Amino acid sequence: MELPLSRSGRGALEIVTHAAREAGKTLRSHFYADKQVELKGRGNIVTDVDLLVDRDIITILRDEYPDSGILSEESEEIEGDSGYTWVIDPLDGTNNYAFGIPFFSVNIALVQGEEILLGITYDPLRDEFFQAEGRKGAFLNGSPISISTKTRVRDSFIGYDMGYDDEEGREILRVARRLWPNIYGLRVMGSAALGLAYAACGRVDLYFHRFLYPWDIASGILLVREAGGRVVGWGGEDATIKNKGLIASNEAIIGDFLRRVGAQS
Repeated sequence: MELPLSRSGRGALEIVTHAAREAGKTLRSHFYADKQVELKGRGNIVTDVDLLVDRDIITILRDEYPDSGILSEESEEIEGDSGYTWVIDPLDGTNNYAFGIPFFSVNIALVQGEEILLGITYDPLRDEFFQAEGRKGAFLNGSPISISTKTRVRDSFIGYDMGYDDEEGREILRVARRLWPNIYGLRVMGSAALGLAYAACGRVDLYFHRFLYPWDIASGILLVREAGGRVVGWGGEDATIKNKGLIASNEAIIGDFLRRVGAQS
């Protein structure tokens, strides 16, 4: 697996780390300030800070990789000629951010086709930097991380999110009711990217969602897999960045989870 060469000669991980940390500085500096908020859909908002951070990340990546594509939540897609695409969520957890809840992240991944080559998820308030490269393992602030070793849902602490689709949100609630109370605990996270990162390092034993976009999950899929786990769709198939719904954990818990809630498309 080869990563693209940058204009400056620096490695892709170094460049993406710089972009994410610069974005984190901006997010921290505006966190307690008033924000301009626009509604994109029911419960789905964007702030002026999302757009500012998005522009800054894209500027850094385009300067270093002018031939690569860009797929970002807050911008028009940019087609590239290199076969590589940067997948960006400048602020995952915008509702949390806008309401002053300190749980959000910057997410950047590099993909070639459907293969995820590099992914980072950065929590700027806690200064927690999750990173993974294909076949090189997953790390939190430089230390290796690994998926939960539990085997049963009943012993598991599980994270999930509702999303912005009403029917899928209702299905998520039905799943939660099927699980409760024969489970250790359930948490609505408010950031799919951090939910996946927390699954990768074992803070939650499983994370699930049913309405997602590539920028929500590209980095997290790689983190979980490089931490020794699996990410699957609701039919049990290996997930890609095009999956709307996914389940992330180890093989045993995923199997138990699907038996408990029933495999669905």
